[in-house]
Amino acid sequence: MILTYEITATVSPELVPRYEDYMRRHHIPALLGTGCFEAARFSRAALGEYRMRYEASDRATLERYLAEHAPRLRAEFDAEFPAGVALTRALWETVQQWP
Repeated sequence: MILTYEITATVSPELVPRYEDYMRRHHIPALLGTGCFEAARFSRAALGEYRMRYEASDRATLERYLAEHAPRLRAEFDAEFPAGVALTRALWETVQQWP
């Protein structure tokens, strides 16, 4: 069963270039570097509207990420963007997948 950890972000327009650079160069590579996720997707719907999807192979691995790595990565993100970025988080279980 694949679990998708999804974060949506609404970013103030003046922060968009810095946010995209930070996510591409630091945050997403650091998150993948934990070894807890098999894949990541960084998507944009419109200026300032983003979605990140991280795929974990099982719940235990996701729980390990949340316990051992998420607090540090969230603190780093909050230090970089103390204001101007609103986040929501959700967990999705894949029911079925087609090619």
